[in-house]
Amino acid sequence: MPIAHVNGTDIFYVTQGNPSHPAIVFSNSLGTDHSMWQAQADALSKAFHVIRYDTRGHGKSASPAGPYQLEQLGRDVIALLDFLHIDQAHFCGLSMGGVTGQLLGINAGTRINSLVLANTAAKVGNSEAWLSRAAAVRANGLQSLADTAASRWFSPAFIEQQSAAVTALSDHLAGESAEGYASCCEALADADLRDQISAIANTTMIVAGEYDPVTTVADATFMQQKIPHSHTVVLAASHISNIEAEQAFTKALLSFLRIS
Repeated sequence: MPIAHVNGTDIFYVTQGNPSHPAIVFSNSLGTDHSMWQAQADALSKAFHVIRYDTRGHGKSASPAGPYQLEQLGRDVIALLDFLHIDQAHFCGLSMGGVTGQLLGINAGTRINSLVLANTAAKVGNSEAWLSRAAAVRANGLQSLADTAASRWFSPAFIEQQSAAVTALSDHLAGESAEGYASCCEALADADLRDQISAIANTTMIVAGEYDPVTTVADATFMQQKIPHSHTVVLAASHISNIEAEQAFTKALLSFLRIS
């Protein structure tokens, strides 16, 4: 099992494609893992060295005791690049992964070729709600959150049409590390990049979901107005747009990477 022992923890990762090709790193959303990006990884692997990893506290990565900080999540990415001897990479993150991407653009822009910030915001939710969720998860586990995750992640039409895929993702969330999930909630509670994202110099594509109740089109518009070299793509999807609008997301990603 490919594990990078970096930044004081163990980060699981998988790679596809030729290591001599340009690298792209995919970062998962809260409560998922690297597998959420399978369709995009398959589409890009002929032209890119694709790296997917599980954010600390998720999937097959370690779940050290928290709370975590956003800076830790960013340092994990840089340490993984160092471990793989990659000087620069494109970066695509969704939701929590998109917050990590913003931090990288602010603090480590020279290591990033371009950014894709999907279904995210410079400030996701509010601190009190994240801290309350972290406490509830530590006390009661993840099952109750998993039971209601579909309505936050996908549109009603997608839930009806792709019930097996939705159930699999919800079941995966229920089996995640409660400590890891709660610790990432605490990182998001402290994360507020609204006054910093104007420092991102990387070419950036911001992806929003038309039906996303979590990180809205208005959040994407705010980021686009702040990040100098950015544009927004709105897809007919809810929060996990790369799965709900898989073909449209992948098409937009391929088009962006050709010009970035």
